[in-house]
Amino acid sequence: MDYMIYLAGEIHSDWRNELRESIRHISSASFTFSGPEENHEKSDAIGEAILGEQPNSYYKDIQASKINNLRTQLYLKKADLVIAYFGEQFKQWNTASDASLAIANGTPVILIRKENLHHPLKELSERANVTVSSIKEAAQVLQYLFEV
Repeated sequence: MDYMIYLAGEIHSDWRNELRESIRHISSASFTFSGPEENHEKSDAIGEAILGEQPNSYYKDIQASKINNLRTQLYLKKADLVIAYFGEQFKQWNTASDASLAIANGTPVILIRKENLHHPLKELSERANVTVSSIKEAAQVLQYLFEV
């Protein structure tokens, strides 16, 4: 069986590859991954790349956000599962937004966050299907779910 997994989370570290590598041995299922644009500069500039130069950075952000939100909405609607990773280094507004949208749409969510992020993410964590504190634990959940 093939599953589409949306990987929501910061785009500055290698966590996605770490997760992919840790589940590649699961042979009873195949996985296709999607997620936000991982090239930060491309993501920020996409509005101007398509619609032309904007009058200032405010409008540049608005146009890029519209296109990035459309991308996210399309991929989230196709997802069988969302894995939302909250790292410690960056503010995670987009991760919270993606996880919340998935939950509202009834898509199962595995939330990854360190213990020190428990308080700021407590409500979101309680809405997720599973909350773990590491990529290794998320991989173990996937192994349990998909190995027969």
